[in-house]
Amino acid sequence: MPRIPVDLPLSVDRQAPAALMTQLGDLLRTAMRDGTLKSGERLPSSRALARQLSVSRTVVTEAYQQLYAEGWLEGRHGSGTYVVDLAPREPEVPVDPSPVSAPTREAPAGPVIDLRPGKPWVRDYDRAAWRRAWRAAADLPPGSNPDPYGLPRLRRALAEHLRRTRAVAAGPENVMVTRGTGNGLDLVAATLLRPGDRAGVEDPGYRVARNVFAARGADVVSCPVDEDGVIVEALPDDLRVLYTTPAHQYPLGGRLPVPRRERLLAWARRTGTVVVEDDYDAEFRYDVAPLPALYGLGPERVVLLGTLSKSLAPDVGVGWLVASPGLLAAVAEVRADLGDRTSGPTQQAMAVLLERGDLDRHLRRMRLEYARRRAEVVAGLGTLVTGDTAGLHVMVGLPEHVVGPLVAAAAERGVLLKGMNRDDHGAADRHGLVIGYGSASLPEVRRGVAVIAELIGELRLAEEGAAPERVP
Repeated sequence: MPRIPVDLPLSVDRQAPAALMTQLGDLLRTAMRDGTLKSGERLPSSRALARQLSVSRTVVTEAYQQLYAEGWLEGRHGSGTYVVDLAPREPEVPVDPSPVSAPTREAPAGPVIDLRPGKPWVRDYDRAAWRRAWRAAADLPPGSNPDPYGLPRLRRALAEHLRRTRAVAAGPENVMVTRGTGNGLDLVAATLLRPGDRAGVEDPGYRVARNVFAARGADVVSCPVDEDGVIVEALPDDLRVLYTTPAHQYPLGGRLPVPRRERLLAWARRTGTVVVEDDYDAEFRYDVAPLPALYGLGPERVVLLGTLSKSLAPDVGVGWLVASPGLLAAVAEVRADLGDRTSGPTQQAMAVLLERGDLDRHLRRMRLEYARRRAEVVAGLGTLVTGDTAGLHVMVGLPEHVVGPLVAAAAERGVLLKGMNRDDHGAADRHGLVIGYGSASLPEVRRGVAVIAELIGELRLAEEGAAPERVP
């Protein structure tokens, strides 16, 4: 039986500088940390909590979605939103002031080198073009009735951009402006999924996709991948939706070859599954020209998602959803019901960047810059690197027992890393590091890779029984 939702004494302050969604998220995190909200407790529905706080339902929905993405909450099929199983707070142990036999390592001095994936370089952009775009947006009056499809001007510019860069033969009638990939995926899930529907996600794959589907009450199905991408022959026939990253699989880095793309679309047509194509990392390729988007091969069965978060900056908050006009109309209706929208002034500014060619120039410049950083990673780690033909991350396969100690040791030396097993939902044979080189400068990438190579060498020596000069 579903548990009775907990009745929380929460309140938000409309006069505070922080957004209402941010305030609500902070209040819920605090309640979960201090035990006011316990593991397994059911939260109020978004409608009920919105009514209690006298805020729009969108405020509560977005706060819940952020907490889903961070791993605080989970959805249970048809029964609501629950606090995940949290580790009990352990009593603090007094620090022993007596000296230890082995010297302890000091925290790294100075700024750290962040080699975690998913972060682009935002410190090098055309400031004149950026200011020009926002001045143009500021000259326009604010809109009073946001179009759920997005600004027509930006939809036309995006359709042209996708035609040139991704071989997508779609007009503005196929394009919806979203707030990013996660927002677009949630709109598709809200439109297509009902509690108990089966939704497939690559395994290992993008954790947020699993969270979005679970939040909509879907039965999330792990779909195995190999070095090329999703394995079509392993897909079940009863999926309502399949999420995939064919341009550059996350995190393994494969590119889905054309024969497998054709088999995937044949499977989708036979089973009636909607394939959600996350065009992840399609802007940045280093070996050959990118393959056209999967959408171009099967627009009747594919929904294409994209974002400016990697090509420009994460906080721009603009992406796109490309689908058949019929499906797009259904998504627009759901979006209007949810009160979801993309900032009008931001859409105007992005339209200027696209129309003037400023975004294209920025992408060309960043492809060259990222290619230099990628070359440093490959040169420093050699044959350990896979998935390096595109994007802003590579995969380094390592034994499972090595990953945790190596990540910890690198952090002590000032290099932040991410182990792949955090995105691994069942493929126990896949372990290693996902190294991102987007947000670190070229000298920082060089130094960080040298630390990683040194630590791998030390760990290997330790396993072979030799005494390394430095123990991680």
